[in-house]
Amino acid sequence: MTAKFTLDELQQAYAAGQIDTVIACQVDMQGRLMGKRFHADYFIKQAVKETHACNYLLATDMDMHTVDGYAATSWQAGYGDYVMKPDLTTLRPLPWLAGTALVLCDVLDHATHEPVAHSPRAMLKKQIARLADLGMQPMMATELEFFLFNQSYAEVHEAGYQHLKLASAYNQDYHILQTSKEESVLRAIRNGLFGAGIPVECSKGEASAGQEEINIQYADALTTADYHSIVKTACKEIAWSQGKAVTFMAKWDYSAAGSSAHIHQSLWSLDGQTALFFDPQAPDGMSTLMRHYLAGLLAHADALTYFLAPWINSYKRFQAGTFAPTKAIWSRDNRTAGYRLCGEHSQALRIECRVGGADLNPYLALAAQIAAGLDGIERQLELEPEFRGDAYAANHVRTIPTTLRAALEKLDHSAMLRAAMGDAVIEHYLHTGQWEQFEYDRRVTNWELWRGFERA
Repeated sequence: MTAKFTLDELQQAYAAGQIDTVIACQVDMQGRLMGKRFHADYFIKQAVKETHACNYLLATDMDMHTVDGYAATSWQAGYGDYVMKPDLTTLRPLPWLAGTALVLCDVLDHATHEPVAHSPRAMLKKQIARLADLGMQPMMATELEFFLFNQSYAEVHEAGYQHLKLASAYNQDYHILQTSKEESVLRAIRNGLFGAGIPVECSKGEASAGQEEINIQYADALTTADYHSIVKTACKEIAWSQGKAVTFMAKWDYSAAGSSAHIHQSLWSLDGQTALFFDPQAPDGMSTLMRHYLAGLLAHADALTYFLAPWINSYKRFQAGTFAPTKAIWSRDNRTAGYRLCGEHSQALRIECRVGGADLNPYLALAAQIAAGLDGIERQLELEPEFRGDAYAANHVRTIPTTLRAALEKLDHSAMLRAAMGDAVIEHYLHTGQWEQFEYDRRVTNWELWRGFERA
């Protein structure tokens, strides 16, 4: 069985009794896989062309609540269907689910069969196409961090998400002994992803008790976003199959480190042969194109934050001295900076955006990064001087918005993102963020009870 399927190979695997189920899914606004399980025979004969799903999948919150106020869909409009069009280049077996293959779908308007503009995959494809018109392609990777618990999701839920049992009792950053104790889960994740055609580089312990990191090879931007979404689901499903749980929350506990999704990025020629960020004649190896691109990321850093940190919890991660950035500045090989220069003086030269948490939607995050970099290129923005030293201690430098409310305000006023993605798309996601803020503002938290139940 090959790591990825063509349709003919799927037919052969079905005929041989190796595959009997095909999951066809889209990616929702939260970055989750949503869709249907088909009998393989029906998928091959019918659903391979298209299937359908309620359009509320791109207008709900984390709880799948139908949120009022979206222009794209509503009770008044009847919550009709979108078309899910399988992208057969993403068809692959899922070794951790018996007899199962998966395919990602693009979301199309039911009447026109045009891409739904606010669907995450379409948003990223639009920015990739803008670069292609200039003869360039974005190459990217996301480093995913998460926490592993020695309880099942059911047990965690029954415990009210309190008194959780981490897989480790101590910081396990690069720690081989401790990660050997967790190898039953991590090895299954690495081998499962490899068997699904996702090129795993490595896993490692991260900088807190029970924290893990999984790294996937650099790829074109769309493939990277697809990998990212599948990896998160795989980690959850594989952990569940072993009676354990993982979380990709940006900050699951006040005393623990946050979990990030660092975004590595560079531009290459369309044929993939020329690294456009690298200029061997430049003193630092940074091409003029790269300097403009990075200047664009910094110029729009505030407006990009919502797409890197989309939830209330996301902003709990931005704490000094935790390896999560608080300042949107650039620096060479400096983990206190929001934007870190990596791979100096080589074709591997790239920018690592360290702002995003593990809870981001990869399609939205990558699309926003590309849009900002493109603006820097198109306007030939000059790159500010490199920051040196401890960015946490720096004063009078660009800071990352510290709340969802502040990030939404910056997004609302971004003429660049409105031009790049469309007013309707930005309004759609503003509404999503504003609903998240509204829901949080009216809830009573455990912290409030602990602090005020007796003493208030």
